[in-house]
Parts: sequence; structure tokens; C-alpha cells
Amino acid sequence: MGLTVVSVEIGNPADPSRMEAMDFLVDSGAIYSVVPKAVLDRLGIKSIAFQEFRLANGDLIKRHKGVALFRLGDKIGGADVIFGEEGDSNLLGAFTLEALGLALDPLRRELKPLPMILAGWRGQPGGTSA
Repeated sequence: MGLTVVSVEIGNPADPSRMEAMDFLVDSGAIYSVVPKAVLDRLGIKSIAFQEFRLANGDLIKRHKGVALFRLGDKIGGADVIFGEEGDSNLLGAFTLEALGLALDPLRRELKPLPMILAGWRGQPGGTSA
């Protein structure tokens, strides 16, 4: 099985003109994206909470969590981001992929457009509202 690495721009939602390109390992099994704390600090992205994670060896760790803007080509979206510490990998997680409208094809290891469905019910069957 191969790895998928993509270059994505990350920025501050309060100032979208401040973007920085980085390489990320796509990890569709991870919920959050992980970005080095130094990069998030440089972009002015602030921590808004802590998040606990359980490592494979059973240890619990805590990391700062914030919100960042992500751009890949013409796709842009906001998602929670984890402040990576020394030894943490740059990861592009499921929340960010969904915010960008993308999914990982597990066989080809390529990003594909996610079918966007606006589910809801407006009015009566047949398209009329009461």
C-alpha cells in the first residue's frame, strides 16, 4: 500500500490572504489535520481548546486545537487543526478532506471529488410548498 502526499495551502480564517503551502500525508483514518505549532503561530492561528488522543501504545497525550483555512487548487474550506509538536507528522485528516469536498480513493491512493448532496425536504412532494 502506498502513501498519498499532497501540497496544501493553510491559512488564517480571519485573514485569508495569509496562506502558506505545506506537504501533508493524507490520512483518511485521522479525524483532524495536524500542522506544526510554529506554522500555526506564524499564521496567527490561536488555540481554542485542548484535545486528548490515545496513542497505539495506550498512552494519552493532549494537543492544542484551533481552526484553519485549507486550500487545494480551487477547493477551499475551514476545519479544526491540531497544533503539532516535535515528532508529530503533518497529516491531512477526514474533517479537512470533507471541508475541501474531497475523498481518498483507497485503491488508487488519489484524491477524488466528494459527491456533494444537499439533503433536505422543502415543502410538499412534487416541489410545492404549503
